[in-house]
Amino acid sequence: MNDKHIKRITKVLTDWNPLGDGSEKILDETGYETEAIDILYHIGSDLHFRKTKDTEKRVLLIVKELLNEAFNLFLTDGDCKEPALAIYNIIK
Repeated sequence: MNDKHIKRITKVLTDWNPLGDGSEKILDETGYETEAIDILYHIGSDLHFRKTKDTEKRVLLIVKELLNEAFNLFLTDGDCKEPALAIYNIIK
C-alpha cells in the first residue's frame, strides 16, 4: 500500500465527512485513515469485491459498502458518487 494514496484518500473522506457532526465522537485522532486503508486494500484485492472492467463502479461499491458497514450508515450510490470518483482518480 502506498502512504501517499492513504493520505490522499483520507483527505477525500475527511473533506466529504459522511458522518457529519457525529464524526468528532466516533473517529479517533487518525480520522478516516483506517477506512482509507480498508478501501485501498479492497481495491487491490479480489476477496470480497470481484474485479471487473468497470473499475469506477467497483470503487463506488467498495466505498459505499465499507462505510455503511463501518459506521452503520445507509449511504446510497448517489451519496458516494463524488468521493468515489475522487478516490478512483487517485488510484488509476
